[in-house]
Amino acid sequence: MNEGPFGDADNLSRAKNTSVERLARSGCLYSRSGKVRLLKRDELDPAAAAANVERLTIWECARHLMRALEKDGEAGAAKLLRRLGGGRGEEARALAYRLFSICERAGAPEEAFACNSLVMSWPAIREKAGTKRAGN
Repeated sequence: MNEGPFGDADNLSRAKNTSVERLARSGCLYSRSGKVRLLKRDELDPAAAAANVERLTIWECARHLMRALEKDGEAGAAKLLRRLGGGRGEEARALAYRLFSICERAGAPEEAFACNSLVMSWPAIREKAGTKRAGN
């Protein structure tokens, strides 16, 4: 979430088959004057996500689910999960699990907590959403 040089972000995004411009348009990244940073969860626009739910990346799905859980509890996350679909939701949960470890090692306790909260609340969120595990 820290600001960094555009060139570094451009290289990273190209390596993942996307672009800084695409991420900025999707509403998950701030880019200005040669500096780039990912938006914090509380900076995400839930209305924009709801309007473009089919186009969200799994990373965006995970971040929006974390935000919904923080702001509106399990019921809010379940509402978003219904819109995303169970398969994409499961992928977002798996990513949150992986991000938890990364955030812990990187010394980002707030991010680690948000990721862990989503993972730990997942069974209740999935039940409230009425979705099943991927593959079931």
